Amino acid sequence: MATHRIAVLGGDGIGPEVVAEGLKVLDALEGLEGFSTERADYDLGGRRYRATGEVLSDDTLEQLRGFDAIYLGAVGTPDVPPGVIERGLLLKLRFAFDQYVNLRPVKLYPGVESPIAGLTPERCDFVVVRENTESVYAGAGGTLYRGTAAEVATQESINTRHGVERVLRFAFEQATVRDGRLTLCHKINVLTNAGDLWWRAFNEVGEDDFPDVERDYVHVDAACLYFVTQPERFDVVVTENLFGDIITDLGAAIQGGMGLAASGNLDPTRRAPSMFEPVHGSAPDIAGQNTADPTAAVMSLAQMLAFLGEAGAAARVDRAIGVWLSERGDRQGRLGYSTSEAGDRLAQLVAD
Repeated sequence: MATHRIAVLGGDGIGPEVVAEGLKVLDALEGLEGFSTERADYDLGGRRYRATGEVLSDDTLEQLRGFDAIYLGAVGTPDVPPGVIERGLLLKLRFAFDQYVNLRPVKLYPGVESPIAGLTPERCDFVVVRENTESVYAGAGGTLYRGTAAEVATQESINTRHGVERVLRFAFEQATVRDGRLTLCHKINVLTNAGDLWWRAFNEVGEDDFPDVERDYVHVDAACLYFVTQPERFDVVVTENLFGDIITDLGAAIQGGMGLAASGNLDPTRRAPSMFEPVHGSAPDIAGQNTADPTAAVMSLAQMLAFLGEAGAAARVDRAIGVWLSERGDRQGRLGYSTSEAGDRLAQLVAD
C-alpha cells in the first residue's frame, strides 16, 4: 500500500475551513482506494506573521521539502502589507521547490451556470499550463529616487530557454493525453524578444518531439476574447507567467466562479513537493461563518491525488463533484448549504 506524506497548510481566513472539508473527503477515500497518508499541519500565513514576524523560516522550508505534496487553503490577511506573504511564502515555495508549472483546469460542470449565456459543458473543458517561476515574477528590477518626482520603477521579464522549453514539454505531454491540441498564448507581435523565444521553442519542440499534436497560436488579448466566445477552441493552453495569472481567472469566471477554481503548482520532476490549492483567496469577510464553498479545495485535492498517482481516487472525487454540483444548483449560499454540510456530502459521495 502506498503511503503519501502531505503537509497541510490551512493558512488564513476561510483556508482552514475549506481544507478541513477536503480532508474529510481524503479520509473517506483512504479505505477505498488502497493508499494511506501521513499528514502534518503547518501554521503559516498572515496570522502567524502578525504574531511572530516570521513568514517562512529556512528550517520550516527544509521540513516541507521532505513531503510528497503540500495541501494549501489560502493565505493573506488585510492587515499585512501586500507582497509580504505572497513573496515571502507562496513565491518562496515555488522558487525553492522549483514548482515551474501552474496547472489550472477550466471545466464547466453540468448544473453549473456560467455567466456566458448558453455555454454548455461540452464547449468548456480545457487546461491552462502557466510557466510559474520566470517572467516578471522572478523579481528582476528596482526603483530609483523613490518618493520623488523623478521616481523610476522597472520590472523586467526574465525568460530562459531552459524555463520556456521545460514548460512547453509539459504542455505538449498534457495534450497527448487529452485531445491532442496545444495553443501558445503570448504577445509576440509586441514582445518581440520574449515572444520570439517562446515561438521558436514552441515550434521546434512540437516539430521534433510531438509531431502528432496540433499547434495553434493566439495573442493574449485575443485569448481573452476566445475564452468567452469560443472556449471550445482550446484543449491545452500554454503561456508565460504573468499572462497565465490573468487569463486563468477569466477561465475561472466562465466555469462558474472562483469558488470552482482549483490549481496545482507542480514540480514534474518530483524532486520536491508540489502544492495544490484553491485560488479563491482567504475571504476574511466570511471567515468563521461556516458559509465558504469548499468545492475548489476538494477539486484541488483531486489534482493532488492524480499527481500522486492515485488515478482511481481522483476519478472518484471528480465524479462526486459532478453529482454535488448538479444537486446543489449554481450557488451554494442560495440553497443554504454550510461549509461542513458540503464537505459531509462530498465525503459521502466519494464513498458511494
